[in-house]
Amino acid sequence: MKFNTKTIHGNQHHDPTTGAVMMPIYQTSTFAQSSPGVHQGYDYSRGANPTRAALEGALASIENGTHGFAFGSGLAATDSVMKLFSPGDHIIAMDDLYGGSYRMFTRIYQRLGLEFDFVDMTNPTNIEEKIKENTKLIWIETPTNPLMKIADIQAIVNLVKGRGILVAVDNTFASPYLQNPLDLGADIVMHSATKYLGGHSDVVAGALVVKDEELAEKIHFQLFAGGGILGPQDSYLVLRGIKTLHVRMQRHCENGRKVAEFLSNHPKIGKVFYPGLESHPNHEIAKKQMRDFGGMVSFNFKSGNREDAVKFLESVKIFTLAESLGGVESLANHPASMTHASIPAEKRAEKGITDDLVRLSVGIEDIEDLIKDLEQALA
Repeated sequence: MKFNTKTIHGNQHHDPTTGAVMMPIYQTSTFAQSSPGVHQGYDYSRGANPTRAALEGALASIENGTHGFAFGSGLAATDSVMKLFSPGDHIIAMDDLYGGSYRMFTRIYQRLGLEFDFVDMTNPTNIEEKIKENTKLIWIETPTNPLMKIADIQAIVNLVKGRGILVAVDNTFASPYLQNPLDLGADIVMHSATKYLGGHSDVVAGALVVKDEELAEKIHFQLFAGGGILGPQDSYLVLRGIKTLHVRMQRHCENGRKVAEFLSNHPKIGKVFYPGLESHPNHEIAKKQMRDFGGMVSFNFKSGNREDAVKFLESVKIFTLAESLGGVESLANHPASMTHASIPAEKRAEKGITDDLVRLSVGIEDIEDLIKDLEQALA
């Protein structure tokens, strides 16, 4: 089954009770049992719920996995991965990554005894230099948030193969439409399903997908015992969003490319971060492992002044200044004071997250209107 068909039919079935084409919202906390412990596969919605199960089947299908898990947020999904490890275990993470992930790793799990190294994974040698006997996980984010770095997933998988080290990939920026990390050898793929999977800025959700049965059992236990589940209403919204993922991503990619090209030729703009540009240092790796380049574009100003970024963000009209990304509407973000504010200023500076950096989530509006909005805001 091809991807565009999977988004609509993959692991999906008509409701067995009524024949409903769309999975109903099973807004129930508990299920009747005919005898103690005898039921129809569902006993309590924290353990399993038919609406969430339908979403989890769809997630597994579009990421070419065997088991999908739906969480209350992307961070809840990440949290469940971290709980697979014990004090003293060592994790190597991408140096440029979502601020919430960095906050969780450094302010929660370091305190609880996990060890972290943050490295530039655009060069796999940097990972090799940090691997220790107690290294248990490589946490990849590609493309990265907000600098759009690209890590070669397959090369990193080959680097750690046979060493007992898991590889997890935050695939939020790419979505399964553009990239399937499990096919490249990764063990776990994570999504903030709030973003492209939901696609309409009306739900907060997270997802994990795996192929290995033993790993799936461990993650299910974390989800069940920790309770970070996604409710049936939100499961329905993400499931509905997935059904249009392919058509939305086509337009996100088209618009993202044109916005990146426009910004690249604007006299006020310094550097544009977009893996679809040939000038991007990781363009060839992106071409190898992605089907297209997505709708996320970051840029800074030639002046280097924070004031220019703020004035631009206060002036946009179609782009909305807001947190998040991946919805049908275009959003603009100031990472240093919004999504990455939890990273200390000196660490942001080291990574290149400057005060004049702007991140755009390019939506699916008419491209002429988007370009005109950028023009007037820059003017």
